[in-house]
Amino acid sequence: MTDTPTGPARTAPGGCARPLSEAYDTALLDLDGVVYAGAHAVEHAVESLAAAREAGLRLAYVTNNASRPPQVVAAHLTELGVPAEAGDVINSAQAAARLLADKLPAGSKVLVVGGAGLEEALAERGLVAVRSMAEQPVAVVQGFDPSVGWQHLAEASYAVAAGLPWVASNTDLTVPTGRGIAPGNGSLVAAVRAATGTEPEVAGKPLPPMHRETVIRTGAKRPLVVGDRLDTDIEGAFNGGVDSLLVFTGIATPAQLLSAPAEHRPTYLAPDLRGLLSAQPEVVAADGGHACGGWTARAADGVLQLTGAGDRYDGLRALCAAAWTALDADGTPADGRKALAELGF
Repeated sequence: MTDTPTGPARTAPGGCARPLSEAYDTALLDLDGVVYAGAHAVEHAVESLAAAREAGLRLAYVTNNASRPPQVVAAHLTELGVPAEAGDVINSAQAAARLLADKLPAGSKVLVVGGAGLEEALAERGLVAVRSMAEQPVAVVQGFDPSVGWQHLAEASYAVAAGLPWVASNTDLTVPTGRGIAPGNGSLVAAVRAATGTEPEVAGKPLPPMHRETVIRTGAKRPLVVGDRLDTDIEGAFNGGVDSLLVFTGIATPAQLLSAPAEHRPTYLAPDLRGLLSAQPEVVAADGGHACGGWTARAADGVLQLTGAGDRYDGLRALCAAAWTALDADGTPADGRKALAELGF
């Protein structure tokens, strides 16, 4: 078992002898589905983050949602009982604005399809936000905002069809809300893509521009990415070469985790942010399978088998090891439905 970062490429979840809040210097926390869902905090998030901060872990909030400026997000977090300042929030709008600023002269006009978060990020980089082609923009940036409608998407389509460079803050197809799962920026980007036949340059997780922005702004030396999505948070950690913690309070499900390719496999997993406060049990090879806690998992004839008893997340860790090993061996996901049902998932 280790209490230092182990790297993202793995065939089993990692172990950590110390609480994660002591083994890492900075938690790079996703927001939607991890800290809050809409206007409300996720269960156990407020007290877990307070305890992690008290233990010396720096908290930074890294989100693909580009709709709100950092100070607005920080105010929302503070209202929920998670004290935060604007400098603690890094969003994909900032990563998108840096991408554009690296290409365009200062003072260039950029057509914004999105909210105030994009406008502020552009201004920080010396670019001018505009809202129509009549203002003669030289590029397009698109990010999620609940106010985006047909007219905004049409304006973006006209600009992209005219050949203007197009940057998307992120391409998450969905976003968790207080009422459930709703269309995200990726769904809106798809409309412009369909109308123009053009692909945007993407700034947000899981791609390198977002990781670069996060490292620049936090100065983290031993970061731990914490998220609820395999295809953004966990893949972003994999691409950045850092460890990750998956929590099951948002998008990802245990069934999806069992069939995850290498880039979608987290270092650690926990039901919620309380996982920051505890050590992570080790998964070991045992009896032709993999054991964690009181559980042992094996893959036989394309089916995952589980025996034992104990904490169901230990059982899930053992299942992940058996499933990932089998998947890497023959490229075919093992059937884990019965085993997951035995664990109550």
